[in-house]
Amino acid sequence: MPDLTAAVYLGLGANVGNRLANLRLALARMRTFARLEAVSRLYETAPVGLQEQPAFLNAACRVTTGLEPAALLRFLKNLEAEIGRRPGGPLWGPRPIDLDILLYGERVVETDDLRIPHPRLAERAFVLAPLCDLAPEMRHPSLGKTVRELLEAVGEAGVTVIAASGWEIGSPPLAAKGEATG
Repeated sequence: MPDLTAAVYLGLGANVGNRLANLRLALARMRTFARLEAVSRLYETAPVGLQEQPAFLNAACRVTTGLEPAALLRFLKNLEAEIGRRPGGPLWGPRPIDLDILLYGERVVETDDLRIPHPRLAERAFVLAPLCDLAPEMRHPSLGKTVRELLEAVGEAGVTVIAASGWEIGSPPLAAKGEATG
């Protein structure tokens, strides 16, 4: 494992297959490149963009890693493929897993392949609510507002807590609808 130096916040989402198992698998596999520091509560959220698809499960996590942003992105894309995500399909369409780099310390990265902070972070309650569980006072490096302020601005419509912290390690207090918890 690389030298662990950077605190990074990642967004996780899934809306096809066993959503809960896919999220748990992604978190477990992250331990190969990072130290998993904290995981948000688990949320069920309405789809954004393409409306004719199942609801998502969403969460966020804080990891510490020595991987630079581009290497981290490659690892996350490989992890998505391992869990069953395939390239193509409709923009914001259904997927077994979606892993996004939300914040990488206070860094701002703008390349052809990667933008950090995540470009739509400030407008998406399904990202901000779980991120607020972990870092409500963290400031967006470009906008200067806290995660809490950003969440208050967009509201929490379509975002429902379905499990408390700890859902990632076993049976959550509230189970995701229609999915095994063990």
